[in-house]
Amino acid sequence: MSPRLPAVCLALTLSVAGFAQNAPNPAQAIQSALRARDFTQALQLTESALKQSPKDARLWMLQGVSLAGLGKNKEALTSFHKALAISPDNLPALEGAVQLEYQSDSAHAIPHLNQILRQRPNDLTAHAMLAVAAYKQHDCTMAVKHFEQSAQLIFSQPSALAEYGSCLMELDRPQDAAGLFQQLVTQFPDNPHARFALASAQLAAHQGKDAVETLQPLLALQEPEPDVLALASTAYEGQGDTPKAVQLLRQAIVANPKKIKYYIDFAALSFNHQSFQVGIDMVNVGLKHLPNAAPLYVARGVLFIQMAQYDKGQTDFQTATRLNPRESSGAIAQGMAQIQQSNLDDALATVNSQIKVHPKEAFLYYLKAQILMQKGTAPGTPEFKEAIAAATRATQLNSDFVLPRDILGSLYLKAGQLDLAIAQCRAALRTNPSDQESLYHLIQALRQSGSSGTEMADLVKRLADLRRESREQEGAANQYKLYEVEPKEPNGQPELPR
Repeated sequence: MSPRLPAVCLALTLSVAGFAQNAPNPAQAIQSALRARDFTQALQLTESALKQSPKDARLWMLQGVSLAGLGKNKEALTSFHKALAISPDNLPALEGAVQLEYQSDSAHAIPHLNQILRQRPNDLTAHAMLAVAAYKQHDCTMAVKHFEQSAQLIFSQPSALAEYGSCLMELDRPQDAAGLFQQLVTQFPDNPHARFALASAQLAAHQGKDAVETLQPLLALQEPEPDVLALASTAYEGQGDTPKAVQLLRQAIVANPKKIKYYIDFAALSFNHQSFQVGIDMVNVGLKHLPNAAPLYVARGVLFIQMAQYDKGQTDFQTATRLNPRESSGAIAQGMAQIQQSNLDDALATVNSQIKVHPKEAFLYYLKAQILMQKGTAPGTPEFKEAIAAATRATQLNSDFVLPRDILGSLYLKAGQLDLAIAQCRAALRTNPSDQESLYHLIQALRQSGSSGTEMADLVKRLADLRRESREQEGAANQYKLYEVEPKEPNGQPELPR
């Protein structure tokens, strides 16, 4: 995006030309040497001049240009910094420092770029460079802000477009990201990375049909990439074509049998279609390749629990926690299994012990609130207050986490705190407009508060529509069952016929 260093040196030389015309002779001589690209002569002149005027920011800046022209970037950067220490707003010194810091991926480029923008707020190149520098520092909020301000420039820069789209995805703006990735695909239709990124964004934006279409050229290759197969599997499942989804996911597993995610995805497919044993068998295949993969034990444990094989499930959860004590998923699954078995005291003990290990895990606080609520705590009791505190903490850790807001809406409704119940329900519905539990609680709270009229009628109709859609989705999920064909090894992994 930014020019290479020799061009920068020449640009800086030209940019200080007018500044040097009225300067004493040493600066004019240095300027002349720089124009002639005689960087050695320019450096000798600046060293001599600095002995006489060591506080002259302009001379330090010119020395930086000379050193950069000789490829001595570290020394050049030191000279630019010395110039800025004397004169913080010296624009040529800022530009020189930024170019060198930017090239070395230094975070120091960011404050210097901000200084340039204070002097030239419409500098598209500075905005673009700041966006890329922020992206490299994993600050997508800042990156997107400056990508937006340099859009006119970066639309001709494929790498910047890709980084812009990546940050939009991280900020949960997949529809905007899809628009950028579509431009990349239009410019480079044969670039598999651009096409994969577009399909990922389309899928995240609930444009599954478009994602399927986008992936077709990649699926048509003689040996599609496993990640492409797995992404296409998700897209086809979203479109209701479960047989195709299973076929593609199985291909991905065969192509790369050591990727954990593929087995997890298959376990999820099996779970959704109530084909628990088939999912267990596939996870067993994964464990042969990855015997120390904690997520696979969690996935298998969940499937065991669905088959009421509680001892096997608990053993898998404990194994997962032993293999990766820093990961909370095994303990979470164990707690959920204990809830399912109505072992609420054990579940609460499990969750409380894990909160000590993972104090910033929102799901653990949600589970604690869920357990306390299921224990039948009454308003005003210490347990009731503890449930409120746990659910509130979960929302503080993750403001978009709907499940604890469902609990808060229910608890506040139970306590007659209708305004608080309504606030939690509305917050949940802003994040997930299809959240039936919050919608139901909102209707109840509004009724108890005496509300009626158009909003109430709209909410009741919306809840009825969501329940109907849920029944239809459940029917579609139950349309298929997974089964295995012989032989089971090595090619007998689960299939799903129509």
